[in-house]
Amino acid sequence: MVMSIEEHNERKAKSYKIMLWIAMVSMTMMFAGLTSAYVVSASRADWLKDFVLPSSFTISTIVMIASSLTFHFAKKAIQNNNRSLTTILLFTTLILGLLFVNFQLNGFEQMIAMGLNPTGPTSTVTTSFIYVVVLAHFAHLFGGIISLLIVIYNHFKQKYNSTQTTGIELSAMFWHFLDFLWLYLFLFLYFFK
Repeated sequence: MVMSIEEHNERKAKSYKIMLWIAMVSMTMMFAGLTSAYVVSASRADWLKDFVLPSSFTISTIVMIASSLTFHFAKKAIQNNNRSLTTILLFTTLILGLLFVNFQLNGFEQMIAMGLNPTGPTSTVTTSFIYVVVLAHFAHLFGGIISLLIVIYNHFKQKYNSTQTTGIELSAMFWHFLDFLWLYLFLFLYFFK
């Protein structure tokens, strides 16, 4: 029995989604391990109990949520074959993603200005954990931005339309995962002391 092109594309899209889910579960386990280690370490005598996250991390959280919304609407726009709106929303998502990176870097600068260094004589276990957790998310976000750039490139090559949205769907799925992951990490670091 010969498979049609549509059936082949459906199977291919399904296998890509399964691979992405496996990757996201793996990443979730890694961050679960990091936050578990954070909880265990919080019982140490040298743990900072009165630490306050820099305001830039709060702003970056709002920016990341906004970027998830614009990516969602970009996916909806291409499903409706609205190419011009898709273009605007994809570039808006990219700009918001880069703003998120900027605010994260500002957050690190604020921590250093408060004397909370990642290493050295003025560092603490608390701040070292925060740097590791945020930088680990940062590394995954880099993958999300690369994915978004590929989607934008493919969008200009007109590879997406109402019947072919696999690439944009996968990238949006990963982007939303990163958004949810950062929201979890932010709330965890904000409330758990």
